[in-house]
Order: sequence, then C-alpha cells, then structure tokens
Amino acid sequence: MMMKNDFEAYLDELFPNPKCELLYNNDYELLLAIVLSSQTTDKRVNMVTSVLFKKYNSLESLKNASLDDLENIIRPIGSFRKKAVYVKELARILLYEYGGVVPRSRDELIKLPGVGRKTANVFLSEFYNDPYIGVDTHVERVSKRLKIVRKNASVLDVEKKLMKLFSKDVWAKRHLQMVLFGRYHCKALKPECSNCKMIDYCIEKRENI
Repeated sequence: MMMKNDFEAYLDELFPNPKCELLYNNDYELLLAIVLSSQTTDKRVNMVTSVLFKKYNSLESLKNASLDDLENIIRPIGSFRKKAVYVKELARILLYEYGGVVPRSRDELIKLPGVGRKTANVFLSEFYNDPYIGVDTHVERVSKRLKIVRKNASVLDVEKKLMKLFSKDVWAKRHLQMVLFGRYHCKALKPECSNCKMIDYCIEKRENI
C-alpha cells in the first residue's frame, strides 16, 4: 500500500524517536496533564503544571487543595473551573479507590472525571507503551487531509482506521508521530505544504500550495 509505506517512512524521517511533550514525573501527573491539555497546548499545560505539581506534590495535597487556589493556577489554560474540579476529584478517587495508582485499564480510566477514550488511550500508550492510538485534533486533521478517512468520519472511525492501517506494535509510536506532524507541519492554519512529502496524497493540496 503505497500511501501507508510513504507515510510511515516520512513519519520515521521527521520523528525517528518521538517524545510526548507533556512534562510529568509519575503516572498521576501524566494523567492530570493530559486532562488539562484539552483545548489548549502542551506548552501552556507545562507552564501550569510546573507550578501546580511543585506546590501540590502528592495526590493527598491535591485532594486537599482549595478549589480557588487550583482555579488560579489553572486559569491560563482555559476551562479552569471545570478542570480544577477534575484535579481534586481525580486525586480523591485515585487515592481512595485505586490506592494512589492510576489504573491500567481503559474501561476503568474512562470512568474517571475528565477522562474520555482519547485521554485514556494517550495515557496508556505514553506511560506503558501499550498499543493504543489517541485521536486528538492533530491526528484527526492529518487523517482527513491525507484521505485516510472520510471528511465526516468520527473520532472513533479515525481510531479504528489507523488501527487497521498501522501494525499494532507501532500504534503508540505512530500516534505520537502524527501528533507532532500535525502540530509542527500539517498545521490547522498555514500548513507547511511546499516541502511536504505527502502533498500528493493531500485532499487540500490545491488550496495550500
């Protein structure tokens, strides 16, 4: 399959060793960072979590933190009131129901406040290198521009299609590579089409060149 081979080769060329750009020290910090990253950038999340995790350096302290203080810290990334509640609730549930350890089951993860399928997939693929593909806005955009899926495909459709397209043993890697490709090359605004090796497969190439 020419497109698949070309795309994988290009992703490996651009990002041979892709790394998650969220900063974290343990399982719960990663999970909270992913929850906080909704509708904002990893860079802004890292600015917030550098303050948050320094001031509240345990699940116990996060659980006991005042909502007002959490809101003030989280305010720069938007939806801060809702996200502050998620932080407190996640800390409490992880402490009392899971012994302070983030569960390694997607079914368990998606029961947690603020955690959906994408967040669970991203957490499991990043922390454990488990075979999951998280479909964020970058992955969805790239998949639709390269005609991997239809323009009206749902997020779940995108996930299932990518699972069929790529070998299971590289799902976690391909997810990260597609995120970075969408973030720095195939951007929502002003994508860098002129030097993109996938331009012949792109549905928007005539608009962007």
